[in-house]
Amino acid sequence: MKNNLTPETLAKYFDQTLLKPYASEEQFKLFCEESDRYGFAMVAINSAPVKFCREILKDSDVHVGAAIGFPLGQTTIAVKVFETEQAIKEGADEIDYVVNLVKLKSGDYNYIEDEMRQIVDVCNKYGKISKVIFENCYLTEDEKKILCEIALKVRPTFIKTSTGFGTPTPGVAVGATVEDVKLMKSIVGDAVKVKAAGGVRTLDDAIAMIEAGAERIGTSAAVKIVEELKSRQ
Repeated sequence: MKNNLTPETLAKYFDQTLLKPYASEEQFKLFCEESDRYGFAMVAINSAPVKFCREILKDSDVHVGAAIGFPLGQTTIAVKVFETEQAIKEGADEIDYVVNLVKLKSGDYNYIEDEMRQIVDVCNKYGKISKVIFENCYLTEDEKKILCEIALKVRPTFIKTSTGFGTPTPGVAVGATVEDVKLMKSIVGDAVKVKAAGGVRTLDDAIAMIEAGAERIGTSAAVKIVEELKSRQ
């Protein structure tokens, strides 16, 4: 097992997610308290409940994350930058934004780099962690490589496999795959970290992603996975 993982060290890999549009404030409260109890790295939420969750976690080491342009990435750079800054001002420690896939598919790589740079610059200005969501289920191998190469120039904190909200396509995984994590890691090396997100539901899934090079894992099953490790010990 990777690095002789303990429940405590495993928990630090997880961005525990609650991205459902119909969750109540009571559910967010319980979710934040649970995340604090387990010592997860971050709570991954949409930008609207950031202020609410920040208040609950004000005395916790658990970071509050905000999903920007989520889940389609189809807002302008200016809107994403505004949403990023607003989320940070309301208490977000980390920003996960979705790239504009229309621009990527159209070959407008200058746009992609400009978008990434502007959002990363805002995060750097405030000393916050930045993550770029690729949504690999829609991408060719070449497109994944191009995004990795742009990230090497811009240097976000993380590049990320997926939102977990992609549309299923026959033969294509919607969420994270070991192959994608290995590919991304092989290009960015230690210059940019890799986050695996989407479809990580079991301890074996999580270990496979960590061994492939992921330094963060986004999942709504973090509690289940940590408890699975406890049961094996």
